[in-house]
Amino acid sequence: MKIAFIVDPLDTFKIYKDSTFAMMREAATRGHELYAMEQQDLLWRGNAVFGNSRGLHLTGDDKQWYRIEDAVETPLQHFDAVLMRKDPPFDMEYVYSTYLLELAEAQGAKIFNRPRAIRDYNEKMAIARFPQFIAPSLVTRRMEAIRGFLAEHRDIILKPLDGMGGVSVFRVRADDPNLNVIMETLTQEGRRSVMAQRFIPEIRDGDKRVLVIGGKPVPYCLARIPKPGETRGNLAAGGSGVARELSEHDKEIASTLGPTLQADGLLLVGLDVIGDYLTEVNVTSPTCFQEIAQQTGFNVAGMLIDTLEKSL
Repeated sequence: MKIAFIVDPLDTFKIYKDSTFAMMREAATRGHELYAMEQQDLLWRGNAVFGNSRGLHLTGDDKQWYRIEDAVETPLQHFDAVLMRKDPPFDMEYVYSTYLLELAEAQGAKIFNRPRAIRDYNEKMAIARFPQFIAPSLVTRRMEAIRGFLAEHRDIILKPLDGMGGVSVFRVRADDPNLNVIMETLTQEGRRSVMAQRFIPEIRDGDKRVLVIGGKPVPYCLARIPKPGETRGNLAAGGSGVARELSEHDKEIASTLGPTLQADGLLLVGLDVIGDYLTEVNVTSPTCFQEIAQQTGFNVAGMLIDTLEKSL
């Protein structure tokens, strides 16, 4: 197969932990042809969507890990599969890319994850589709509503709807003297909606990344455990990752959501679970493949490429 990856600049990859690199390596091992392009390489002209794609060859050298060919303007339907693996932030340029990819999909291109599904599943708001699995939560830009939620639950998390990596995530208690400035900053004086969630003490045991591929859960998760004095488990915020078998409740969440996610065109999803609660549904560029594989021996990238091959 010819597989194109829409990615961040290749020179920014940390291949010892990058999940997209794990996918590329697995696909190359099976003899598939690899192509790379960046978000800026997409264009629409003459009723077709093209990408300035470059043939990509893995060298096996950790320092200079790839060799790349000159760019060729190629209709996206020329590829057997196009994997959208551009990292967040999910800004308007990302949205415009999904519009282009949706046009390409209408012309026969096979895009994973589906562009419409990426837009529809805001990674914070998507938990509202599955209320049976979530802690008490609120989405608002009204500061008085946040105050009421805090008065009820006494200990909460506040976070933006478009954040990643634990950026701008605050734990707030009822007596916090910084409450007003936190609310003013996050809501931009009431102009931006945010999410509030009841604080889940089980974060001390880790924020679990549960991967769902083709509607089925990977049998291991990565528990991202906060460093001392932190309430955020994100690896980008200094958390440490420990692979574990899924608990029975983790399996229930993943198995319940799996068919819906697959039907909506989401080949790969990263569920975030703290304790017994679903806290986020990550659809843009889910990670943790290599950490799970290194600690358990389970080939997550192999499961993904298996599923991709079958779907095509």
